[in-house]
Amino acid sequence: MSLRFLGLWLAAAGVCAAADPNQLTAGERAQGWRLLFDGKSTHGWVEVTGKAFPSNCWTIENACLKAIPRDNGFQDIRTVETFRSFELEWEWMMNAKGNSGVKYLIQKVDDWNNKQGWQARARGLEYQLADDANDDAASAASRVAGSLYSVFAPKPKVVPKIGEFNRSRLVVDGTRVEHWLNDAKVVEFRLDAPEVQKLYPGIAPKESAISLQNHQSEAWFRSIKLRVRP
Repeated sequence: MSLRFLGLWLAAAGVCAAADPNQLTAGERAQGWRLLFDGKSTHGWVEVTGKAFPSNCWTIENACLKAIPRDNGFQDIRTVETFRSFELEWEWMMNAKGNSGVKYLIQKVDDWNNKQGWQARARGLEYQLADDANDDAASAASRVAGSLYSVFAPKPKVVPKIGEFNRSRLVVDGTRVEHWLNDAKVVEFRLDAPEVQKLYPGIAPKESAISLQNHQSEAWFRSIKLRVRP
């Protein structure tokens, strides 16, 4: 076996030896973490307006919730449960020029029909997920991965891995919010900050579902876990 193929074999073996996604350790369970996605079913998730899970534009692929680009309508999905103060962690992956997001403290849901079919979107704070080369992300520093979309740019800026899984963490603790990307805290703010209130007037702590965005890009989500903060 050549050294090159030996290296590839060892790398593959390392991947196989890694912990499976969508699992909690005993320590995480003891700390109050629980899975929001089991890697096998859509249990606990619905179309963002509350209708049945939209299998026309979302599926389960390789133990991930996957957003599917469509030309005949596409919708966001959300958790059935609602949360107020919490920590959320997940892994995500997208291809070059991809765009998606995780929305929280949802203020409203819009649905409409246009030439692309029926659309349904959550409107609330958005933890942006995007490739830097995406046109929207390239238009402003506050629209790159990890940002509070259109409000706060990530500092430090962490370039996401494209075609590989990234790790994200979201903390909502009363009026204080943190965004983390690949183990770095990139955004921290309060809901009463003028910049937040300007774009999201009246936003405040509340019970809210968590929504995954279908932004006409393939996007994969796994190991979605949450624990409620006191």
